[in-house]
Amino acid sequence: MLEHGGNLRDAAREYGRPLADWIDLSTGINPHWYAAPAPDANAWHRLPEADPALAAAACAYYGAPAMLPVAGTQAAIQALPRLRAPSRVVVTAPSYAEHAHHWGQHGHQLRQMPYAQLAGAVDHCDVLVVCNPNNPTGERIAPELLREWAARLAARGGWLVVDEAFGDTESHASLGRHTQQPGLIVLRSVGKFFGLAGLRLGFVAAQPALLAQLADLLGPWTVSGPAQQVALAALNDTHWQQAMRARLQAQGERLRQLLATHGIASNGTALFQWWPEERADAFWRHMAESGIWVRLFRHAAHGIRLGLPPDEPAWLRLQQALTAWKHT
Repeated sequence: MLEHGGNLRDAAREYGRPLADWIDLSTGINPHWYAAPAPDANAWHRLPEADPALAAAACAYYGAPAMLPVAGTQAAIQALPRLRAPSRVVVTAPSYAEHAHHWGQHGHQLRQMPYAQLAGAVDHCDVLVVCNPNNPTGERIAPELLREWAARLAARGGWLVVDEAFGDTESHASLGRHTQQPGLIVLRSVGKFFGLAGLRLGFVAAQPALLAQLADLLGPWTVSGPAQQVALAALNDTHWQQAMRARLQAQGERLRQLLATHGIASNGTALFQWWPEERADAFWRHMAESGIWVRLFRHAAHGIRLGLPPDEPAWLRLQQALTAWKHT
């Protein structure tokens, strides 16, 4: 199993600090989560049959013509490689590691490639997988260019898979509205922007025939009834969404500026900042000793990713830890 952020129990065990004494900045999940309504009284009793209203709300929110609810985009990431015969697959690197991990199985020929080299790879692969914006580096590819790549891949039966897990504050760049285009598959997550990672709910936008194949592979009852009800409320709450986008954009800029004042030139999204760090291991240990859990990338992306602090005391503690690091 690959290592991910959010492993706060590992931090507590390793450093002997109680869970309540940590600030977890390791995930990029919105710390101001949507206040989930209580599910219906029988939500835990009934089998979770698919609610058409949830797919309709997702289509309206993400602007896609057709969407399939899944148990987190992780479920789709694991399933999509099983829907193709052995193919030539290019996955961006550095990027969310689960994509390469699963495309590397099931007989596919996998190559990992930096963003700068992707344009030259489009005509020499059958599947191209990108995160847009990228996790962890925040790199972006213009949606017009991605649509062009999708058309070139589809002309020979290929796919472009675009993971937009961190795209909710940049909806203008989403390809969801174009997923009637053959070969274009877009993944969206409820966990990041809405701060509801515990729901284990995401959506796949693609042509209906491909969504039907994916649904058949995943089987029945993939999304719990309570998760469907909570997500339906969140996707329909346009007032909360608008206010939260403004709040996150402001806080994302605040985090970028805070890092800059400590000599760190970072890049990212409204939900996280990332930078290459020569002393990445030492920075990670320094922050952990201050009770701040950040994401360390040791391999393809040798650097650090920070999510947003949840409140003013946490912002102050982060500032103090950064000041202490600057003077090490």
